[in-house]
Amino acid sequence: MTTPIIFDTDPGVDDAQAIAIALAHPDIELLGLTTTYGNVDIDTATTNALLVSELAGQQIPVAQGAAAPLVKTKHPAPAHIHGANGLGDIALPAVQGKAMSSSAAEFIVEQVNARPGEITLVAVGPLGNLAAALQLDPAITGKVKQVVVMGGSIKEGGNVTPVAEANMFNDPHAASRVLTAGWPLTLVGLDATQRCVLSPADMEKIAAGQGRLGEVLQGSYGFYSDFYREFLGIDGCCPHDSCALAWLMRPELFTTARGHLSVETDGFAEGQTIFAPEGRPFLGERWSQTPVVEVCLTAQGDKVVEWIVETLS
Repeated sequence: MTTPIIFDTDPGVDDAQAIAIALAHPDIELLGLTTTYGNVDIDTATTNALLVSELAGQQIPVAQGAAAPLVKTKHPAPAHIHGANGLGDIALPAVQGKAMSSSAAEFIVEQVNARPGEITLVAVGPLGNLAAALQLDPAITGKVKQVVVMGGSIKEGGNVTPVAEANMFNDPHAASRVLTAGWPLTLVGLDATQRCVLSPADMEKIAAGQGRLGEVLQGSYGFYSDFYREFLGIDGCCPHDSCALAWLMRPELFTTARGHLSVETDGFAEGQTIFAPEGRPFLGERWSQTPVVEVCLTAQGDKVVEWIVETLS
């Protein structure tokens, strides 16, 4: 039985790897890619989404979405991590296709309403498109099968501030809206994704199995892994966005907990995700006023990476 998904993304080196998985996995039905700013500006994100699917020999609808945060001032894209073109500044072939005329939010609402109870939204960038979809049609909270968000951190700390993960920090107001909307949601954050390291040897296997797309994935990986080596002392990279798909298809590789999430929207802790375990009393009731969701606390990193390599090679 296939799992129909819409993949909301800001490609991005690890996004491109994850899109490749969504395109390759026999049990994933990729209905479309919706793009957002984040790792790159919105036009670059859309170009890269089109490119990855074209290199894989597939025609997947791409709908362009959020170009900036809902409220806060947009920060520059992290070119030192993903490259100015989002794919490690390697030379890229020209893109043939174009984005749809409808926006990302319109595409999400239309697809979810066409197949109520069936579609999973997998979001691996800032959450403006999902927030906009909720604004267009609040009833989709009862019509999606589930929402899987790569972002946030429960105990791990942040990666762009001491407490905030990049996707949450980029648009904390959108994140707050999405994580507390009351739909079935799982957060796959740094506690899980930073247990997983894709090594150069793993990337060799992926490149060999992915043809023209494999060349781009491997070339961009080189730039991305240089950042990990220099700043984190890791030989390889954390395939953050692929972990969201790993959780969706292989949830037994993750340890999760249920509870209440909130997102700090300003001040020193801007973008921090705060988790209160279900049923645990704290001083005051404000910590348990948001809907109950599921969060990943850790992952079997070697087995997640094994699944990624197996899927792509």
